Amino acid sequence: MKKTRRRLLGQHFLHNRGVLEKIVRAVAPGKDDLVVEIGPGRGALTFPLAERAGRVVALERDGRLVPALRERAPANLEVVEADALRVSFRDLLARHRAARGRAKLAGNLPYAISSPLLFKILEDPGLFSLCVFLLQKEFALRLCAAAGSKLFAPLSILVQNHFEARILFTVSPASFSPPPRVDSALVRMERRPSPLLAPGDEDAFRRYLRDAFRQRRKTLWNNLDASGARSTALEAAFAALGCDPRIRAEALPAEGHHRLFRSLGGAADGRRP
Repeated sequence: MKKTRRRLLGQHFLHNRGVLEKIVRAVAPGKDDLVVEIGPGRGALTFPLAERAGRVVALERDGRLVPALRERAPANLEVVEADALRVSFRDLLARHRAARGRAKLAGNLPYAISSPLLFKILEDPGLFSLCVFLLQKEFALRLCAAAGSKLFAPLSILVQNHFEARILFTVSPASFSPPPRVDSALVRMERRPSPLLAPGDEDAFRRYLRDAFRQRRKTLWNNLDASGARSTALEAAFAALGCDPRIRAEALPAEGHHRLFRSLGGAADGRRP
């Protein structure tokens, strides 16, 4: 069966006014705020945001929806036909003279772009003070998972290094048109005053996490050992943290992974990156 353009783009338009109002309150747009919205669709969230924000820039990939949005746009709303994954957020904020770290990012995200968008945000996490996303519930649970959960994963740790992420509420399929097959959840990500891990080590830390979670059924020790970390370095690092060698990666909190990473010299093989 040939997929419609709407299905290819993952479009499920939110129409529940009560939910929309709760999302606006979560974003809390102020008259001095620039809010960047991803995927405005028909503008159900866009126009309420524009009523309260100083400026809204809506990034819409589907060119068929853009003319109607622009026709209704107030003076403080700019509708840009663009793929959010290809837009330079840094340039966008500079063009609107928005102070770094003062802009907000929001949107009802199709599942296909959820992970790539978060990694894009992590490339320059200081740009936005707040991100509010409506996501598939399963993805939201993984994003906000805590240590000890089977859903705890590298993306959870990387995001939580820069943002305090939490689920505010869930949304049923009936709130969308057409209704998706799964529940959704609203996630609020507020940027921390400073990251848990010092800037400059992120690439090496991502490699460490890739190795640590390589085979989830194996212990953290065995995964790091298989990646090339020296046994003596592992022994010293685990002893310094008081960490059980039998622990699995998902059972160690994010701060524990940061400390273990640093104890290993900043890289899984024991060398500085």
